[in-house]
Amino acid sequence: MNGVELRDRVDALMGRARADLAALVAIPSVADPRQYPPEKCDRAAQWVVDRFAEAGFDGLGLRRTSDGSNAVYGERRVADPGAPTVLLYAHYDVQPPLDDEAWRTPPFDLTEVNGRWYGRGTADCKGNIIMHLTALRALRGEIPVNLKVIVEGSEEQGTGGLEDFVTRHADLLQADAILVCDTGNAAVGVPAATVSLRGMVNLVVGVEALSSEVHSGMFGGAAPDALAALIHILATLRDDTGNTTITGLDNTQTWTGEDYPAERFRADAGLLDGAYLLGDGAVADMIWARPAVTVLGIDCPPVVGSAAAIQPHARARLNLRVPPGMDAVKAHEALVGHLHAAAPWGVHVSVATEALGQPFEARTGGPAYRTFAAAMRDAYGREMTSLGQGGSIPLCNVFADTYPDSEIILMGVEEPLALIHAPNESVHPDEIAALATAEALFLQRYRGKQL
Repeated sequence: MNGVELRDRVDALMGRARADLAALVAIPSVADPRQYPPEKCDRAAQWVVDRFAEAGFDGLGLRRTSDGSNAVYGERRVADPGAPTVLLYAHYDVQPPLDDEAWRTPPFDLTEVNGRWYGRGTADCKGNIIMHLTALRALRGEIPVNLKVIVEGSEEQGTGGLEDFVTRHADLLQADAILVCDTGNAAVGVPAATVSLRGMVNLVVGVEALSSEVHSGMFGGAAPDALAALIHILATLRDDTGNTTITGLDNTQTWTGEDYPAERFRADAGLLDGAYLLGDGAVADMIWARPAVTVLGIDCPPVVGSAAAIQPHARARLNLRVPPGMDAVKAHEALVGHLHAAAPWGVHVSVATEALGQPFEARTGGPAYRTFAAAMRDAYGREMTSLGQGGSIPLCNVFADTYPDSEIILMGVEEPLALIHAPNESVHPDEIAALATAEALFLQRYRGKQL
């Protein structure tokens, strides 16, 4: 079957794709029981089970992982004993909506605005689940390869449930090619495979200076302020240009792949007029090749309701992105050491590590990669490019270590305008359609190591 016929089939399925995505987005599957009931994730997992059962998968069920989340697993076998096996990956859990007031549409109600579909998870990563289903439906059972599917339920929490599951059930997920569908293209209509990922370190740094609040008029000027001390520590993590400056970490590496033009990045990121890009490197250097630290949140009194008191304690949650070529364990040690060394006035500093993941570099040029590149070219009408991604997917390293002979291809519907992890997340339906066409072509043509 040629690409034109498959694209016609996909286009005819896009009404169902929208309805399915709307149903899945309506389930607030945030895998954090402090924010949403676990039953919401259970409901999303069962939805995934039911839809892949309709697509011809057997043995579908929920597999409990070590962090308490449920992963969906199933298989679809063919009679040919020499047929290769392809593993399809995505995740059904989503980020919390964050600031509800910042959303222009209801976060858990799929809404179309100017041709894009808005809602939490539309791109990351429920849109990729729908893409898988649309590709399978377009093939109408004409699939010459063995298929396995794994859809996890705690990816956004970084708690490692599926990573542990893979190592404990290595035979279950063995495949010749693994399609990790949780990245995206350079722009809508510009096909890309992601070939590198930054690793990450998440931690919470706490500062204590006093046994309790004290009056700022009576004690201010001599008593150390924990919040001011925390601000001082955080300020040392970047220089005046915006380079991340953690003692012991190289911040001079350069990216050698596809460029990311500065003006396009400014538009994609939504920089305000007059705001500068950070760092002394090119955009691609800063987001794909160098470490980058972000302050994710601070615990301190809000402005409304605050009192004239010196704060005895404060804390911040930090995220450090670790580029390929840099060890995440050593980066973690450097960050912890830097935070302690930067503390002023003898305040007490504590660090609680939440998560750590190594960076990843994909192998390219094998039969799966070549087949996928050709499928992307036929689906999009232009050659596929190679990108880095600033985000982290620790599971890729586990796949690479557990299945050293497998080809791992990272792709997906999450292009820059999708605003994943932010208010007003969206997906362009053309990306779902084009990626579904490319995946269907790949599944139809891939012949494993026979190529």
